[in-house]
Amino acid sequence: MSKITMNKLQIIVLISLLILVNSVFAADPVRGQEVSIQCIACHGEDGNSPTPNFPRIAGQHEDYLLFALKSYKNGERKNAIMAGIAAALSEEDMKNMYYQSITKIFAQEHYV
Repeated sequence: MSKITMNKLQIIVLISLLILVNSVFAADPVRGQEVSIQCIACHGEDGNSPTPNFPRIAGQHEDYLLFALKSYKNGERKNAIMAGIAAALSEEDMKNMYYQSITKIFAQEHYV
């Protein structure tokens, strides 16, 4: 690769990392943990449902989880249990839940 191409690539990587770090620090994992306690009964403590009746949410991408929760909240997706849970969540709560799970997974993989 030429030096100019490498510099452009480095800049793109740096910008991408800054965007990721900014979004992680903007979230509140503590609030996410408080809100996501209600998820454990059906989806399991780590997002891997203990029963086939409930979907596994571990490893899902943020945009998919936010879309799903918003869809339950606005009625586009139909499930009485999830509609009730999502109705009480703000978009900020939904994002905090996602980043709480990322923080927890990172801690388990790297510090335990």
